[in-house]
Amino acid sequence: MTHPFGTEITDTEVRALFTTAHGWEARYKQLITLARQLPPLTDKHRVDANAIHGCESQAWLVAEQDAQGRWQFHCDADARIVKGLMAVVLAALSNKTSAEIAAFDMEAYFEELQLLNHLSPSRGNGLRAVVSAIKAKAES
Repeated sequence: MTHPFGTEITDTEVRALFTTAHGWEARYKQLITLARQLPPLTDKHRVDANAIHGCESQAWLVAEQDAQGRWQFHCDADARIVKGLMAVVLAALSNKTSAEIAAFDMEAYFEELQLLNHLSPSRGNGLRAVVSAIKAKAES
């Protein structure tokens, strides 16, 4: 399983994309575009053990740590907007060490992208659940 998030598409690239996206509709289109670049998980990975609880839609997370101590995260969801939000998170946290993940200020990142004020409370909670699940995997 490979994807461009955390390597070719990092938080710097996502910030640049969202800086030029004026208004919620433009940001929404960026999220959908990012979602399309996140490959779906296979049925083998879409199991309860990989489920992210706290999301309104069904969402899954698979984590792998490479020999250099960098984490690779793979996510999928049954809703495009959630998948796009996951892609934004993966751009920031994939291909990083546990220490880098712990140090990354996700709230400031979301604030800069101006995402949370346009999401329903349950979507915002779901997004935070994704971040919590990633941080929990990286701490283990």
